[in-house]
Amino acid sequence: MSPHKTSSPMVSNFHTDVTHLSPASIPTSPSVVADSIYSQAQFSESSEVTSLSSVDDIHHNRPLRPGVYVPTVTFFHSENENLDLETISKHAVRLAKAGVAGITTQGSNGEAVHLSHHERKQVTKVTRKALSDEGFGSLPIIVGCGAQSTREAIELCHEASAAGGDYALILPPSYYKAMFNSDSLIEFFHDVADASPIPILIYNYPPAVGGIDLDSDVISKLAKHPNIVGCKLTCGNTGKLARIAASTDATSTSSIGSGFMCMGGSADFTLQTLVVGGSGIICGVGNVAPKACVRIVELYASRKLAEAQKLQAVVARGDWAAISGGIIGTKSALETYYGYGGHARRPLPRVEKQEARRYANAFKELVDLENSLD
Repeated sequence: MSPHKTSSPMVSNFHTDVTHLSPASIPTSPSVVADSIYSQAQFSESSEVTSLSSVDDIHHNRPLRPGVYVPTVTFFHSENENLDLETISKHAVRLAKAGVAGITTQGSNGEAVHLSHHERKQVTKVTRKALSDEGFGSLPIIVGCGAQSTREAIELCHEASAAGGDYALILPPSYYKAMFNSDSLIEFFHDVADASPIPILIYNYPPAVGGIDLDSDVISKLAKHPNIVGCKLTCGNTGKLARIAASTDATSTSSIGSGFMCMGGSADFTLQTLVVGGSGIICGVGNVAPKACVRIVELYASRKLAEAQKLQAVVARGDWAAISGGIIGTKSALETYYGYGGHARRPLPRVEKQEARRYANAFKELVDLENSLD
């Protein structure tokens, strides 16, 4: 039996909950964890965020289910680049109301590399509070916790848990990549998974880590760890995704399978991901058009493939605007069409008026689709 399997083999539709093992129930080896140099006690004082009331007591029990997950944008006040916590909160609620399956904080779209540890915790904490206050307390939060050292990655996992995060999304380290081999990276993920208080997902995004591209054999091997419950493939390799989905018996819109979540990393291949048995998408363009992204999954689950293909084409064109424009293009589109967005933190450039018009035109078809789904 797969270490992730906890439910009956089939689900009727993609809204059915898929329950993962909680950290408390994960079978671990005392010789691996208790004697690890990365024991939990080391990190108890590093986290400034403590409990979030009764909400924090249940946050490990929020299951991941097939669907659309959005790596949220982090918003800043234009005059001083301080966190705009009010806008961060309102944006998270907007996404929840659109029907997303979950939210990711501290991802690439969240400018995690521009945030201090304290700011990272603030973003996750206010996101959790906003969701809970508006009746979305059951929505899972995945928190980006990648770091260059094993120790810091584990520390970030502990801080994410204390701030209300349910899962950690982990990039491989890359600064010393010339000294790594596949065994080094497998050991890294095993060490983090052994010590993390929350389950982790592997984040494969070669451009962000100096070209390191985890292959399907490595990810399938890592998937056997009971505290590694999914992957995000922003590499865009749908063949790799198909192999991993098959080898892990991944959760899909029609089957609970093992409970492992095999996720695409971009909305432009949402339908392709679902067709080969993937679990859904973690997509940045969902910040601009969450309902359109969700609708593709709903149509596929309802076997309305012709309609799903039409929407996929529009979403793919809009996603290219998000991919080519990066976070500054996404924020510009949010500012133009929804009245908030602002600027990215420096040294990322400010968007000039002419460039803002170009981004607006590139996103227009997708935003028109989004508005038609109101």
